[in-house]
Amino acid sequence: MSKGKSPSEILRPMATYPLQSHLGRGLHTLGLLGWILEQTGPADVYVSTFSTSDAFLRGFHNLRKKELVQKSVLLADLKASKKTYRLYKEMQECFDAVYLSQNHSKVVLVQNDQWTVTVISSQNQTYGDRAECTLVTTAQEVFYQQYSGFRDLVDNNSIQLNGLFQRLTDQNTRPLQSFDAPTGDFSIIGY
Repeated sequence: MSKGKSPSEILRPMATYPLQSHLGRGLHTLGLLGWILEQTGPADVYVSTFSTSDAFLRGFHNLRKKELVQKSVLLADLKASKKTYRLYKEMQECFDAVYLSQNHSKVVLVQNDQWTVTVISSQNQTYGDRAECTLVTTAQEVFYQQYSGFRDLVDNNSIQLNGLFQRLTDQNTRPLQSFDAPTGDFSIIGY
């Protein structure tokens, strides 16, 4: 898997170029987010995606450790829930809140006192060699339109992941009697 090019090889500083786009290979969301945060400084980050990956979550965690990410929210798709189940502990370490919804959008919103940055992309938070399209803008109107849609999905059309799998596990475990384990074992129903 290609880790891509440095965004500064493809894009120009946001202060000078408030609307930029790219269609091609090599511009990946995590690198782009790091590039944005280098310009904005510490900010709140909202990520909407169909699917995410170990690599994205590790990189996001590193941005948090550098104190570039303040508040953070992830909105992922319900259909990717098997992968989400595998990654949910990492997600919860990276993001203050994680939600699942019927979601295919790929949007990253970055905001602090001086900046509102919107990234609209065809790319999930994964790495690959496929061509992707990405739009980066600092236009407040675009940010607030996307943020409004994000909030609507979170508030009205999602379930919060934080603690969900543990609650489901607690509700759906039952002792199993087996010949090998006379004291029983636990099985998660539905997984």
